[in-house]
Amino acid sequence: MSLLVVGLSHRSAPVSVLERAALSADAKVKLLHDTVAAEPATEAAVLATCNRIELYADVDKFHAGVAELSTLLAQHSGVALEELTPYLYVHYEDRAVHHLFSVACGLDSMVVGEGQILGQIKDTLALGQELHTAGRLINDLFQQALRVGKRAHSETGIDRAGQSLVTFGLEQLTAGRATVEAWAAGKRALVIGAGSMSSLAAATLARAGVAEIVVANRTAERADRLVEILVASGTGVTARAVPMAGVADELTRVDVVISCTGATGLVLTGEDIATAVADGGPAGLLPEQAAPAPAPTAVTAAAATAATAVDGTAVAGLDPEVVARLAAVAAAGGRLADAGGARTITAAGPAGSGTDRDGCPVDAPAPAGRAALTGVDANALELHGTWADQGEAAAQRQPRRGTRSHADGTPVRLALLDLAMPRDIDAAVHRIPGVRLVDIESLAEAAADAPMAADVDSVRGIVADEVAAFGAAQRAAHITPTVVALRAMAAEVVAMEVARLDGRLPELDQRQRAEVTQTVRRVVDKLLHAPTVRVKQLASEPGGAGYAEALRELFDLDPQTVASVSRADAAGTPGATAAAGAAGTADQKHDSGRAS
Repeated sequence: MSLLVVGLSHRSAPVSVLERAALSADAKVKLLHDTVAAEPATEAAVLATCNRIELYADVDKFHAGVAELSTLLAQHSGVALEELTPYLYVHYEDRAVHHLFSVACGLDSMVVGEGQILGQIKDTLALGQELHTAGRLINDLFQQALRVGKRAHSETGIDRAGQSLVTFGLEQLTAGRATVEAWAAGKRALVIGAGSMSSLAAATLARAGVAEIVVANRTAERADRLVEILVASGTGVTARAVPMAGVADELTRVDVVISCTGATGLVLTGEDIATAVADGGPAGLLPEQAAPAPAPTAVTAAAATAATAVDGTAVAGLDPEVVARLAAVAAAGGRLADAGGARTITAAGPAGSGTDRDGCPVDAPAPAGRAALTGVDANALELHGTWADQGEAAAQRQPRRGTRSHADGTPVRLALLDLAMPRDIDAAVHRIPGVRLVDIESLAEAAADAPMAADVDSVRGIVADEVAAFGAAQRAAHITPTVVALRAMAAEVVAMEVARLDGRLPELDQRQRAEVTQTVRRVVDKLLHAPTVRVKQLASEPGGAGYAEALRELFDLDPQTVASVSRADAAGTPGATAAAGAAGTADQKHDSGRAS
């Protein structure tokens, strides 16, 4: 086994590089054909997901294989080799097996323990089989990876540590202030795409309790099929399909958008989102981000504040009429009292309104502002000045309403989850007020801080055991053609000697001849049993590849015969399979005879 994997993932490369290196369906097909056509590789498979691009191959030369696979990845991804190389990783033989098994178990996923990767590995193997680029090694490797992944999920609690990327993304949209179910209840959602990830997103939304799901896809049949599945799911969700041309209208009606298509360009631009937010009515706000209660009226708030000294004690003897005038000036100047602090609305008012840029009534240049202060004594002005200073300091310490800050209670008009690679939604939309965007890049940052589950160690143990078992099986399989060739040579010797005996003793009857033949075969089997069984055991250990060569040398086996058995075995030729089975059966029979 000379398994080699060259690739890049969310652990080795930034999302911007992964996005540019993403492979289309046609690019994957061409990459596989070019890989098996290259000199070092005999079979290949490409695992391409949102978070990784990996090329697996059986190569006969390590350094030449690394160079060739790296060049092919760069060529088909469209990223220059010099730019791509710093982000590439390389695994060889047992380390390559360990890597794929870890990936299959979800240990290398952005969300540790997620199970979606198993479906992607299955698709990778299916493509290799369809294109005939997956030989015996790739088939054995990926089929075993699927079994290892299923074992990890069934025997450990890795599912508790991980979740689907969709669920994790929805949790990020809630900003941790509510459960996904509470956040999603009653919302209207738009799902763009009808592939495996989009279907999972739609099913997750339906289970979470959204009221309506709209599916948009370039292929109407797939969108209709997904809608049928959602309606029949028993979740009570309303679902309908729309063409891609109807996405713009739907954006004005929905609260949540999840997009995961195979498009190479943007599906939703910043202009699309800005227009939708501007044209759309007030959609359902996040429960934990409901609009704040309206501020008290200017007169009431200013009166309460002006009648209170800096230390919170009431100011006796303050003329209520003065307080009313101060309140009027505060309102005209754009200053509102809020929980003991003032906020300055910096936008200038219309001409003649008496509003200045810093909201201070004393310095307001407009006549209305000064006229309002006529007759106010120095103590009242000093009190108002203190209030104004306190208010300005408070305004600087507190976030101003109307700015886009999801941590300060700003309502979210439209929540966007972009699970595509390359991205479907313009990253700049996060600057639009009322829009919250979660994409692969932000998910990677969030996942880096997620705690690891205790079951991860158990899964690592499973991976280590399975890697050892797979390596032993592959090494044992590597020597099987040599053992088959050895037994074939022994059978020829027996046949030749029996024929010679027939010439020397023609008087032997059929029963006697059969008995002699069987006796000679038993002798040969007994002589070959111990060395062939032992060489299989030794070959299954690390570094045991040399025992096959030693066996060929000791018995002077024809290398061409061994090679022909290997080729027939790799191609699944019935004769070779039967010969290998016969060799194993002979060893088993001999073991049974010794045991009896």
